[in-house]
Amino acid sequence: MTTLTIKTDNKEVINAVRALLNWFKVEFEEREEPYDPEFVAMILESEQQIKEGKTVKYEPGTNLWDMVNSK
Repeated sequence: MTTLTIKTDNKEVINAVRALLNWFKVEFEEREEPYDPEFVAMILESEQQIKEGKTVKYEPGTNLWDMVNSK
C-alpha cells in the first residue's frame, strides 16, 4: 500500500482529487490535522487581551523597538 499526503487548503483541488480517486475506485481516508494546543491557547489568550483593551496602537513613524522595550 502507498500513502499520499496532499497539503492544500484549496477546496477546488480537494474536490478534484476526491473525484479522481472515486473515478479510479480508490479507497481513501480524509482527516484534518488539529492545531497545536499551545498555539490555540496563545491565540485565545491574545483574543481575550484584545477584548480587555490590552493593546498598543502603532503610530506611523514610531520605532517598534521602543514600543517593545518599554514594557
